[in-house]
Amino acid sequence: MVKRNVLLNPGPATTTDTVKQALIVPDICPREEEFVGVMQEVSKGLLKIVHADPSEYAAVLFCGSGTINMDICLNSLLPEGKKALVINNGAYSSRGAEICTYYGLDFIDLKLPIDKPADLGVIEETLKANPDVALVYTTHNETGTGLLNPIREIGALAHKYNAIFVVDTTSTYAMRPIDVNKDNIDFCMASAQKGIMAMTGLSFVIGKKSIIEASKDYPKRSYYCNLYMQYDYARAHGEMHFTPPVQVIYSARQALKEYFAEGEQAKWDRHYRVYKAIVSGLKELGFKVLIPDEIATGLVAAALYPDDSNWDFKKVHDYCYERGFTIYPGKVEKRGMFRLCSLGAIDETDIKDFFKVFGEALDKFEVSVPVKYEV
Repeated sequence: MVKRNVLLNPGPATTTDTVKQALIVPDICPREEEFVGVMQEVSKGLLKIVHADPSEYAAVLFCGSGTINMDICLNSLLPEGKKALVINNGAYSSRGAEICTYYGLDFIDLKLPIDKPADLGVIEETLKANPDVALVYTTHNETGTGLLNPIREIGALAHKYNAIFVVDTTSTYAMRPIDVNKDNIDFCMASAQKGIMAMTGLSFVIGKKSIIEASKDYPKRSYYCNLYMQYDYARAHGEMHFTPPVQVIYSARQALKEYFAEGEQAKWDRHYRVYKAIVSGLKELGFKVLIPDEIATGLVAAALYPDDSNWDFKKVHDYCYERGFTIYPGKVEKRGMFRLCSLGAIDETDIKDFFKVFGEALDKFEVSVPVKYEV
Protein backbone atom coordinates (compact mmCIF):
# COMPACT_ATOMS: atom_id res chain seq x y z
CA MET A 1 0.00 0.00 0.00
CA VAL A 2 1.22 3.48 -0.90
CA LYS A 3 0.45 6.41 1.40
CA ARG A 4 -2.59 8.22 0.03
CA ASN A 5 -2.28 11.97 -0.38
CA VAL A 6 -5.24 14.14 -1.34
CA LEU A 7 -4.04 16.53 -4.03
CA LEU A 8 -6.16 19.65 -4.28
CA ASN A 9 -3.74 21.22 -6.77
CA PRO A 10 -4.73 21.46 -10.47
CA GLY A 11 -2.71 18.40 -11.46
CA PRO A 12 -1.18 15.88 -11.17
CA ALA A 13 -4.23 14.35 -9.59
CA THR A 14 -4.73 11.82 -6.81
CA THR A 15 -4.61 8.33 -8.34
CA THR A 16 -6.00 4.97 -7.32
CA ASP A 17 -3.71 2.21 -6.07
CA THR A 18 -4.63 0.13 -9.12
CA VAL A 19 -3.41 2.88 -11.47
CA LYS A 20 -0.17 3.14 -9.48
CA GLN A 21 0.31 -0.63 -9.59
CA ALA A 22 -0.23 -0.68 -13.36
CA LEU A 23 3.15 1.06 -13.71
CA ILE A 24 4.88 -2.13 -12.59
CA VAL A 25 5.13 -4.29 -15.69
CA PRO A 26 7.83 -6.46 -17.23
CA ASP A 27 10.37 -4.50 -19.23
CA ILE A 28 9.38 -4.36 -22.88
CA CYS A 29 10.68 -2.73 -26.03
CA PRO A 30 8.03 -0.24 -27.21
CA ARG A 31 8.41 -1.53 -30.78
CA GLU A 32 6.99 -4.92 -29.85
CA GLU A 33 3.54 -5.74 -31.24
CA GLU A 34 2.28 -6.38 -27.71
CA PHE A 35 3.02 -2.80 -26.68
CA VAL A 36 1.71 -1.39 -29.95
CA GLY A 37 -1.57 -3.08 -29.04
CA VAL A 38 -1.59 -1.30 -25.68
CA MET A 39 -1.06 2.05 -27.39
CA GLN A 40 -3.88 1.40 -29.82
CA GLU A 41 -6.18 0.45 -26.94
CA VAL A 42 -5.32 3.71 -25.18
CA SER A 43 -5.88 5.77 -28.34
CA LYS A 44 -9.33 4.26 -28.87
CA GLY A 45 -10.31 5.00 -25.28
CA LEU A 46 -9.14 8.60 -25.53
CA LEU A 47 -11.31 9.17 -28.61
CA LYS A 48 -14.30 7.54 -26.98
CA ILE A 49 -14.20 9.90 -23.98
CA VAL A 50 -15.01 12.90 -26.21
CA HIS A 51 -17.36 10.95 -28.50
CA ALA A 52 -14.98 11.31 -31.45
CA ASP A 53 -15.61 9.12 -34.49
CA PRO A 54 -12.33 7.23 -35.16
CA SER A 55 -12.96 7.47 -38.90
CA GLU A 56 -12.88 11.27 -38.61
CA TYR A 57 -10.64 11.98 -35.60
CA ALA A 58 -7.27 10.68 -34.42
CA ALA A 59 -5.71 10.64 -30.95
CA VAL A 60 -2.05 11.56 -31.41
CA LEU A 61 0.11 10.70 -28.40
CA PHE A 62 3.18 12.62 -27.25
CA CYS A 63 5.66 12.36 -24.38
CA GLY A 64 5.43 15.47 -22.23
CA SER A 65 3.25 17.66 -20.04
CA GLY A 66 0.04 19.37 -21.13
CA THR A 67 1.91 22.40 -22.45
CA ILE A 68 3.47 20.30 -25.20
CA ASN A 69 0.00 19.94 -26.75
CA MET A 70 -0.45 23.71 -26.89
CA ASP A 71 2.93 24.03 -28.58
CA ILE A 72 2.11 21.26 -31.06
CA CYS A 73 -1.28 22.60 -32.13
CA LEU A 74 -0.21 26.21 -32.48
CA ASN A 75 3.00 25.56 -34.39
CA SER A 76 1.61 22.75 -36.57
CA LEU A 77 -1.84 23.93 -37.61
CA LEU A 78 -1.33 27.48 -38.86
CA PRO A 79 -0.98 27.76 -42.65
CA GLU A 80 1.49 30.09 -44.33
CA GLY A 81 0.24 33.67 -44.51
CA LYS A 82 -2.58 33.17 -42.00
CA LYS A 83 -3.21 34.37 -38.45
CA ALA A 84 -4.15 32.70 -35.20
CA LEU A 85 -6.66 34.30 -32.85
CA VAL A 86 -5.82 33.59 -29.22
CA ILE A 87 -8.76 34.31 -26.92
CA ASN A 88 -6.85 35.35 -23.84
CA ASN A 89 -8.70 35.63 -20.53
CA GLY A 90 -6.38 33.86 -18.12
CA ALA A 91 -2.95 32.51 -17.34
CA TYR A 92 -3.25 29.43 -19.53
CA SER A 93 -4.55 31.19 -22.64
CA SER A 94 -1.72 33.71 -22.04
CA ARG A 95 0.63 30.76 -22.37
CA GLY A 96 -0.86 30.11 -25.81
CA ALA A 97 -0.02 33.69 -26.77
CA GLU A 98 3.53 33.21 -25.47
CA ILE A 99 3.95 30.13 -27.65
CA CYS A 100 2.86 32.10 -30.70
CA THR A 101 5.39 34.80 -29.81
CA TYR A 102 8.22 32.29 -29.41
CA TYR A 103 7.53 30.81 -32.85
CA GLY A 104 7.12 34.21 -34.45
CA LEU A 105 3.59 33.34 -35.58
CA ASP A 106 1.25 36.00 -36.88
CA PHE A 107 -1.47 36.15 -34.22
CA ILE A 108 -3.99 38.35 -32.48
CA ASP A 109 -3.75 38.38 -28.69
CA LEU A 110 -7.37 39.13 -27.81
CA LYS A 111 -7.07 40.12 -24.16
CA LEU A 112 -10.35 39.91 -22.27
CA PRO A 113 -11.27 40.19 -18.54
CA ILE A 114 -10.06 37.26 -16.48
CA ASP A 115 -13.20 37.08 -14.37
CA LYS A 116 -15.79 36.81 -17.17
CA PRO A 117 -16.41 34.21 -19.88
CA ALA A 118 -15.00 35.21 -23.26
CA ASP A 119 -17.22 37.83 -24.91
CA LEU A 120 -18.74 36.30 -28.04
CA GLY A 121 -19.57 39.70 -29.53
CA VAL A 122 -15.96 40.85 -29.29
CA ILE A 123 -14.76 37.56 -30.77
CA GLU A 124 -17.12 37.86 -33.74
CA GLU A 125 -16.14 41.47 -34.40
CA THR A 126 -12.47 40.42 -34.35
CA LEU A 127 -13.11 37.60 -36.81
CA LYS A 128 -15.08 39.91 -39.11
CA ALA A 129 -12.23 42.43 -39.12
CA ASN A 130 -9.56 39.77 -39.73
CA PRO A 131 -10.59 37.41 -42.55
CA ASP A 132 -7.06 35.97 -42.60
CA VAL A 133 -7.59 34.25 -39.21
CA ALA A 134 -7.32 30.51 -39.88
CA LEU A 135 -7.09 29.20 -36.31
CA VAL A 136 -9.07 30.19 -33.21
CA TYR A 137 -7.57 29.08 -29.90
CA THR A 138 -9.06 29.18 -26.41
CA THR A 139 -8.95 27.48 -23.02
CA HIS A 140 -12.01 25.58 -21.76
CA ASN A 141 -11.25 25.87 -18.06
CA GLU A 142 -9.00 28.76 -17.13
CA THR A 143 -7.40 26.79 -14.34
CA GLY A 144 -5.82 29.84 -12.70
CA THR A 145 -9.27 31.08 -11.72
CA GLY A 146 -11.78 28.31 -12.46
CA LEU A 147 -13.51 30.31 -15.21
CA LEU A 148 -15.52 28.38 -17.81
CA ASN A 149 -15.34 29.58 -21.43
CA PRO A 150 -18.28 28.96 -23.84
CA ILE A 151 -16.43 26.68 -26.22
CA ARG A 152 -19.47 25.47 -28.16
CA GLU A 153 -20.39 29.02 -29.13
CA ILE A 154 -16.78 30.03 -29.83
CA GLY A 155 -16.36 26.98 -32.05
CA ALA A 156 -19.48 27.91 -34.00
CA LEU A 157 -18.06 31.39 -34.61
CA ALA A 158 -14.71 29.99 -35.72
CA HIS A 159 -16.44 27.79 -38.28
CA LYS A 160 -18.72 30.62 -39.42
CA TYR A 161 -15.61 32.58 -40.36
CA ASN A 162 -13.79 29.61 -41.93
CA ALA A 163 -11.27 29.03 -39.15
CA ILE A 164 -10.46 25.82 -37.32
CA PHE A 165 -11.18 25.65 -33.60
CA VAL A 166 -8.50 24.47 -31.17
CA VAL A 167 -9.40 24.25 -27.49
CA ASP A 168 -7.19 23.47 -24.53
CA THR A 169 -9.24 20.95 -22.55
CA THR A 170 -6.35 19.86 -20.35
CA SER A 171 -8.30 20.62 -17.17
CA THR A 172 -11.75 19.49 -18.33
CA TYR A 173 -11.14 16.41 -20.48
CA ALA A 174 -12.61 13.29 -18.82
CA MET A 175 -14.19 15.46 -16.12
CA ARG A 176 -16.78 17.81 -17.64
CA PRO A 177 -18.54 15.93 -20.47
CA ILE A 178 -17.24 16.97 -23.90
CA ASP A 179 -18.59 16.01 -27.31
CA VAL A 180 -16.33 17.15 -30.15
CA ASN A 181 -19.19 17.34 -32.64
CA LYS A 182 -21.74 19.11 -30.46
CA ASP A 183 -19.04 21.42 -29.10
CA ASN A 184 -17.72 22.32 -32.58
CA ILE A 185 -14.21 21.16 -31.67
CA ASP A 186 -11.66 20.45 -34.39
CA PHE A 187 -8.82 19.85 -31.91
CA CYS A 188 -8.73 19.34 -28.16
CA MET A 189 -5.98 18.19 -25.87
CA ALA A 190 -5.16 16.84 -22.42
CA SER A 191 -2.53 14.98 -20.44
CA ALA A 192 -2.77 11.73 -18.53
CA GLN A 193 -2.18 13.13 -15.05
CA LYS A 194 -5.41 15.14 -14.97
CA GLY A 195 -8.85 13.95 -16.08
CA ILE A 196 -8.14 10.27 -16.64
CA MET A 197 -6.30 10.23 -13.28
CA ALA A 198 -3.16 8.49 -14.51
CA MET A 199 0.51 9.48 -14.35
CA THR A 200 2.53 12.38 -15.72
CA GLY A 201 4.47 12.05 -18.95
CA LEU A 202 1.79 11.22 -21.54
CA SER A 203 -0.11 13.91 -23.42
CA PHE A 204 -2.42 13.70 -26.41
CA VAL A 205 -4.04 15.79 -29.11
CA ILE A 206 -7.40 14.70 -30.49
CA GLY A 207 -8.12 16.22 -33.86
CA LYS A 208 -9.64 15.91 -37.29
CA LYS A 209 -7.62 13.69 -39.57
CA SER A 210 -8.42 15.77 -42.65
CA ILE A 211 -6.92 18.91 -41.06
CA ILE A 212 -3.87 17.04 -39.76
CA GLU A 213 -3.25 15.65 -43.24
CA ALA A 214 -3.63 19.10 -44.80
CA SER A 215 -1.05 20.43 -42.32
CA LYS A 216 1.59 18.28 -44.03
CA ASP A 217 2.12 21.22 -46.37
CA TYR A 218 2.20 23.93 -43.70
CA PRO A 219 5.48 25.51 -42.54
CA LYS A 220 7.59 23.16 -40.41
CA ARG A 221 8.26 25.07 -37.21
CA SER A 222 9.32 22.23 -34.92
CA TYR A 223 10.79 18.76 -35.30
CA TYR A 224 9.77 16.91 -32.15
CA CYS A 225 6.53 18.88 -31.77
CA ASN A 226 5.13 18.43 -35.27
CA LEU A 227 1.61 17.02 -35.30
CA TYR A 228 1.60 15.58 -38.80
CA MET A 229 4.92 13.77 -38.31
CA GLN A 230 3.68 12.02 -35.17
CA TYR A 231 0.27 11.26 -36.68
CA ASP A 232 1.74 9.89 -39.89
CA TYR A 233 4.23 7.65 -38.08
CA ALA A 234 1.53 6.27 -35.78
CA ARG A 235 -0.75 5.68 -38.77
CA ALA A 236 1.96 3.67 -40.52
CA HIS A 237 3.43 1.81 -37.53
CA GLY A 238 0.94 2.05 -34.66
CA GLU A 239 3.65 3.63 -32.53
CA MET A 240 5.01 6.97 -31.39
CA HIS A 241 7.81 8.26 -33.62
CA PHE A 242 10.15 8.61 -30.66
CA THR A 243 10.49 6.65 -27.43
CA PRO A 244 7.18 6.66 -25.53
CA PRO A 245 6.74 6.72 -21.73
CA VAL A 246 6.15 2.97 -21.63
CA GLN A 247 5.07 2.41 -18.03
CA VAL A 248 2.95 5.56 -18.04
CA ILE A 249 1.00 4.21 -21.00
CA TYR A 250 0.24 1.00 -19.09
CA SER A 251 -1.07 3.09 -16.21
CA ALA A 252 -3.12 5.17 -18.66
CA ARG A 253 -4.73 1.99 -19.96
CA GLN A 254 -5.75 1.05 -16.43
CA ALA A 255 -7.03 4.58 -15.76
CA LEU A 256 -9.18 4.42 -18.89
CA LYS A 257 -10.70 1.14 -17.72
CA GLU A 258 -11.59 2.83 -14.44
CA TYR A 259 -12.98 5.88 -16.26
CA PHE A 260 -15.41 3.79 -18.29
CA ALA A 261 -16.33 1.67 -15.27
CA GLU A 262 -17.33 4.81 -13.37
CA GLY A 263 -19.07 6.36 -16.38
CA GLU A 264 -18.99 9.83 -17.91
CA GLN A 265 -21.92 11.35 -16.02
CA ALA A 266 -21.15 9.69 -12.69
CA LYS A 267 -17.58 10.91 -12.85
CA TRP A 268 -18.64 14.47 -13.60
CA ASP A 269 -21.22 14.31 -10.81
CA ARG A 270 -18.48 13.25 -8.39
CA HIS A 271 -16.12 16.04 -9.43
CA TYR A 272 -18.90 18.58 -9.14
CA ARG A 273 -20.00 17.52 -5.66
CA VAL A 274 -16.34 17.73 -4.57
CA TYR A 275 -16.22 21.25 -6.01
CA LYS A 276 -19.42 22.23 -4.21
CA ALA A 277 -18.02 20.87 -0.95
CA ILE A 278 -14.85 22.94 -1.48
CA VAL A 279 -16.78 26.14 -2.15
CA SER A 280 -19.07 25.51 0.80
CA GLY A 281 -16.13 24.91 3.14
CA LEU A 282 -14.35 28.07 1.99
CA LYS A 283 -17.43 30.22 2.40
CA GLU A 284 -18.13 28.83 5.86
CA LEU A 285 -14.70 30.14 6.86
CA GLY A 286 -15.45 33.50 5.24
CA PHE A 287 -13.17 33.20 2.21
CA LYS A 288 -14.09 35.03 -1.00
CA VAL A 289 -14.12 32.83 -4.11
CA LEU A 290 -13.11 34.75 -7.24
CA ILE A 291 -15.42 33.11 -9.81
CA PRO A 292 -19.14 32.66 -8.96
CA ASP A 293 -20.72 29.27 -9.57
CA GLU A 294 -22.78 30.39 -12.57
CA ILE A 295 -19.65 31.05 -14.68
CA ALA A 296 -17.30 28.56 -13.02
CA THR A 297 -16.10 25.31 -14.51
CA GLY A 298 -16.99 23.42 -11.34
CA LEU A 299 -13.46 22.08 -10.98
CA VAL A 300 -11.38 24.90 -9.46
CA ALA A 301 -12.11 27.34 -6.63
CA ALA A 302 -9.73 30.30 -6.38
CA ALA A 303 -9.93 31.83 -2.89
CA LEU A 304 -8.59 35.32 -2.19
CA TYR A 305 -6.03 35.70 0.59
CA PRO A 306 -7.62 37.30 3.66
CA ASP A 307 -6.46 40.70 4.90
CA ASP A 308 -4.88 39.31 8.03
CA SER A 309 -1.25 39.85 9.01
CA ASN A 310 -1.17 36.32 10.42
CA TRP A 311 -2.11 34.73 7.08
CA ASP A 312 0.91 32.99 5.57
CA PHE A 313 0.16 30.69 2.66
CA LYS A 314 3.38 28.72 2.98
CA LYS A 315 2.82 27.96 6.64
CA VAL A 316 -0.76 26.86 6.00
CA HIS A 317 0.34 24.82 2.97
CA ASP A 318 3.09 23.07 4.92
CA TYR A 319 0.78 22.23 7.82
CA CYS A 320 -1.74 20.65 5.42
CA TYR A 321 0.95 18.92 3.36
CA GLU A 322 2.42 17.21 6.42
CA ARG A 323 -1.04 15.76 7.06
CA GLY A 324 -1.62 14.49 3.52
CA PHE A 325 -3.39 17.42 1.82
CA THR A 326 -1.90 19.60 -0.91
CA ILE A 327 -3.16 23.12 -1.63
CA TYR A 328 -1.87 25.33 -4.42
CA PRO A 329 -1.01 29.02 -4.90
CA GLY A 330 -2.84 31.28 -7.33
CA LYS A 331 -2.01 32.11 -10.92
CA VAL A 332 -3.28 35.68 -11.21
CA GLU A 333 -0.81 38.54 -11.13
CA LYS A 334 -1.16 41.03 -8.27
CA ARG A 335 -3.96 39.03 -6.64
CA GLY A 336 -3.06 36.97 -3.59
CA MET A 337 -5.03 33.76 -3.83
CA PHE A 338 -4.84 30.00 -3.54
CA ARG A 339 -6.65 27.25 -5.40
CA LEU A 340 -8.49 24.13 -4.36
CA CYS A 341 -9.37 21.74 -7.16
CA SER A 342 -11.73 18.79 -7.50
CA LEU A 343 -9.59 16.69 -9.85
CA GLY A 344 -8.54 13.13 -9.18
CA ALA A 345 -9.70 10.07 -7.30
CA ILE A 346 -11.25 11.97 -4.39
CA ASP A 347 -14.76 12.48 -3.05
CA GLU A 348 -16.76 14.67 -0.70
CA THR A 349 -15.52 12.87 2.44
CA ASP A 350 -11.94 13.85 1.56
CA ILE A 351 -12.99 17.50 1.49
CA LYS A 352 -14.59 17.22 4.92
CA ASP A 353 -11.35 15.73 6.23
CA PHE A 354 -9.35 18.47 4.54
CA PHE A 355 -11.31 21.30 6.12
CA LYS A 356 -10.71 19.83 9.57
CA VAL A 357 -6.97 20.06 8.93
CA PHE A 358 -7.23 23.44 7.21
CA GLY A 359 -9.21 24.80 10.16
CA GLU A 360 -6.54 23.53 12.53
CA ALA A 361 -3.91 25.39 10.50
CA LEU A 362 -5.84 28.65 10.66
CA ASP A 363 -6.20 28.22 14.41
CA LYS A 364 -2.53 27.33 14.90
CA PHE A 365 -1.33 30.41 13.03
CA GLU A 366 -3.95 32.64 14.65
CA VAL A 367 -5.76 33.59 11.48
CA SER A 368 -9.13 35.12 12.39
CA VAL A 369 -12.19 33.04 11.50
CA PRO A 370 -14.31 34.05 9.76
CA VAL A 371 -11.46 35.48 7.71
CA LYS A 372 -11.47 39.22 7.16
CA TYR A 373 -11.28 41.46 4.11
CA GLU A 374 -10.81 45.20 4.15
CA VAL A 375 -13.09 45.68 1.16
